[in-house]
Amino acid sequence: MVIARGLIEQASRSDVRLTAKVMRLHFHDCFVNGCDGSVLLDAAPADGVEGEKEAFQNAGSLDGFEVIDDIKTALENVCPGVVSCADILAIAAEISISLAGGPSWDVLLGRRDGRTANRGDAVAALPLGPDSLDILTSKFSVHNLDTTDLVALSGAHTFGRVQCGVINNRLHNFSGNNGQSDPSIEPEFLQTLRRQCPQGGSLTARVNLDPTSPDSFDNDYFKNLQNNRGVIESDQILFSSTGAPTVSLVNRFAENQSEFFRNFARSMIKMGNVRTLTGTEGEIRRDCRRVN
Repeated sequence: MVIARGLIEQASRSDVRLTAKVMRLHFHDCFVNGCDGSVLLDAAPADGVEGEKEAFQNAGSLDGFEVIDDIKTALENVCPGVVSCADILAIAAEISISLAGGPSWDVLLGRRDGRTANRGDAVAALPLGPDSLDILTSKFSVHNLDTTDLVALSGAHTFGRVQCGVINNRLHNFSGNNGQSDPSIEPEFLQTLRRQCPQGGSLTARVNLDPTSPDSFDNDYFKNLQNNRGVIESDQILFSSTGAPTVSLVNRFAENQSEFFRNFARSMIKMGNVRTLTGTEGEIRRDCRRVN
């Protein structure tokens, strides 16, 4: 996978956010009807493809498609019809994590590409900022991902950005109370976030998910949660839900980065195996954006 690594390294030199974008693509692929590359398909009504890119959780924020296209083109030139787009996403996510300073793992290969995409399924399956811990847990458990997987995979928010629109209500209109903010946010950090995402300001402006080390893959995310400095509600809830099994996991990963890395790699392998197409199911797409 030297080809993929070279292209991701090259692209990340001109876009510091690229590694986080690619990781998110793989996650948003696997959580919607399995790791089948469906997230990459452009909407094509004639082919029965709705396009998951337009789902609320993806529209205007999902990115990194170009480097996946570049990897696909390069691989098709060397070994046509062999490596699926779904496998490219899994490979690219692992490379991105390790380039950002995170763990490495052996990526299992052999996934095939799906021939459909479903926007409604994406809206239903993908986590949302205001999701309760119960809803988050069920969105993971439907894929046989447990509480440890939930906390470990949430740790991917140790790099990347989030649009103000995702956290706006948390800062200015919590629980529908105008002017109210989420009481679980540390007061000084709340003021910082409110400056970055002012009421009535741009909803597409971005803030760092991990203000401590925004572009590095490390365990600072969990330390931030301990200090009530989680940016998204569904992150902070992992620590602020008193008595929940997630709290001790946050503490464990905050204290021990190698423990986090070990569990993250394990959870990525599990997630990468969600409802995969193998054998004669699906196809190997020639172009990741459209079915053959």
